[in-house]
Amino acid sequence: MLSITHLPAILALEDGSVFRGFSLGATGSAQGEVCFNTSMSGYQEILTDPSYRGQLVAMTYPLLGNYGVNLEDSESDRLHLSGFILEEASDLASNWRSHLRLQEYLQKHGILAIGGIDTRLLTKHLRISGVMRASLTTEEITDREAVALAKSAPFLEERDLLEEVTTREIYQWDPLGKDLAPWGEVRLPLPYQKEEKMIVVYDFGVKKNILRLLRSQGLRVMVVPAFTSAQEVLALQPDGIFFSNGPGDPARLLSIHQTARLLSEYKPVFGICLGLQILGHAFGATTFKLKFGHRGANHPVQDLRTGRILITAQNHGYAIDEDSLPSSLEVTYRHLNDGTIAGLRHRDKPMLAVQFHPEASPGPHDALYLFEEFVQMI
Repeated sequence: MLSITHLPAILALEDGSVFRGFSLGATGSAQGEVCFNTSMSGYQEILTDPSYRGQLVAMTYPLLGNYGVNLEDSESDRLHLSGFILEEASDLASNWRSHLRLQEYLQKHGILAIGGIDTRLLTKHLRISGVMRASLTTEEITDREAVALAKSAPFLEERDLLEEVTTREIYQWDPLGKDLAPWGEVRLPLPYQKEEKMIVVYDFGVKKNILRLLRSQGLRVMVVPAFTSAQEVLALQPDGIFFSNGPGDPARLLSIHQTARLLSEYKPVFGICLGLQILGHAFGATTFKLKFGHRGANHPVQDLRTGRILITAQNHGYAIDEDSLPSSLEVTYRHLNDGTIAGLRHRDKPMLAVQFHPEASPGPHDALYLFEEFVQMI
């Protein structure tokens, strides 16, 4: 077991707010945009979600770590956030699947974490003031120096985050179907059959469970880097295109907007989270930054086609501006907390996209049927 030092630690916000606690992870200093997540479980998935790249994530639930960390539930091969903020971490990891305590996991991967923070007080502050830059440090510095460190952090909109998270090469996901979703009712023929459809997944920071669920639908899944051209993708002769989740400001991705528009002319398209925002931009819509984002596993969304209410997992800081929506796009889902767009479809083309995460694990499974809709669309 690794030694947990519990050194003093400081969380400072650019507006001058300072929170003092103790270190639960690596030592040093980190900067990023501070946000909060309201999930009661799923800290391992949050830590390994590429969409959190460049962020300091505060968990509103007061006790974490009681079920430890295992080898199967990571959403990517590394930890992506800049720092982790929690109130209390359990010293006991009581689960038969656990291999490490949460504190050991953070230290092993060099992630700064601060405990002893009233995360609900921090959350209320962010709900009033909005997300902002912050610093997290175990160095012996003054409050003023910690605030200055926060103010010196680059804005999230200024970073090329996709370049930091995307794959460097094209690869085929799980060709033998051995890594299906844990509830995987679908049983695939092994190996691939010639009649199986092939899709291309644009990796903007794609989560493993998205790939598992696409594969569990009997699709052959080819993953490509974020900036792959439309011509390169069409040369692969796919039957459909998927645009994944990911970090950063969707308005910056001008070349990807053009690629998405071109591919939508030729193939059925499905987008999740950042994927929805990219497809919105591709057809002329714009996005805006939410005051404090939607991050958690309990967000109510209404399917405007049926009236059905879904409980969804969400993780995004931007939304489509409804006033900018072109007539070719129709709103299919709406977030019931603030009325923002939670889903779109094209009126004439085979294109659907959602702002929430139907693949959520852990989380509600209300929207799993969207993967079946994509297959039917293909």
